Amino acid sequence: MKKLSPELSSRSWIPEMDMGRHHRARIGFILMSTDLAAEADYFKMAPEGVGVHITRLKTEDTTTKKTLRQHLKHMEEAASRLQPDARPNVVSYCCTSGSIVNGEEQVFEAIQRGAPWATPTSIVTGVVDALHALNVQKLVVGTPYLDEINQAEAEFLHLKGFEVLNIQGLNLRTGVEFGRVTPAYWQKFALALDQTDADAIFLSCSGVRTLEVVENLEHLTGKPVITSNQALFWSCLRLAGVPDRLAGFGRLFDIGNLPSRTD
Repeated sequence: MKKLSPELSSRSWIPEMDMGRHHRARIGFILMSTDLAAEADYFKMAPEGVGVHITRLKTEDTTTKKTLRQHLKHMEEAASRLQPDARPNVVSYCCTSGSIVNGEEQVFEAIQRGAPWATPTSIVTGVVDALHALNVQKLVVGTPYLDEINQAEAEFLHLKGFEVLNIQGLNLRTGVEFGRVTPAYWQKFALALDQTDADAIFLSCSGVRTLEVVENLEHLTGKPVITSNQALFWSCLRLAGVPDRLAGFGRLFDIGNLPSRTD
């Protein structure tokens, strides 16, 4: 076989370049290592030109206040691994219960230490944005959580100015269990929780398969249905300056702008 010349060199080229595949926006998501649903949801909702960048936060596969408080220890490092050269426009922590237990401001501070170029947010921040945008005052909430987490979530929503008419959890402990509950069961669960005077139904948790049933639930109930992943992705798009109205994910995506934040 003929040997290559040791003096091999490419001739001069002038590549044609553009702004890249994700020329409109780049959004980074910090997911739990146990989350079986959020990643697929975010890629499913991403419009053309918007990049979805995922990193995983090492977590125990048990969801209690104690385990959720450990997330902050690793948040800065996880944020720093989200495409630092591409610099996402927005970086979010994607755990509903963890956002509540650890506090939004503490989460924002940890993300900004790791990704100072990005706008920090959290999944409950997106949920609150969505509830305000849809003019929701009274709601029912369905979760996969233990009641110690449900209690914290009810108190959080109350402090944000919402009236929680009912909150029910499936009393599951692990992320794997969360992700194995079928979309059909979530639909039945939501319909069982619904009340006539509720303005909306909120299905809480990033690790559950609720996005698939939003449209059908809205058709059956005649009211908006919010899920953690849907609300967060909508909020992140608006924070990144992407106003697209996406079909198939509920009436929330008919709203082009974030509401004004008063707290």
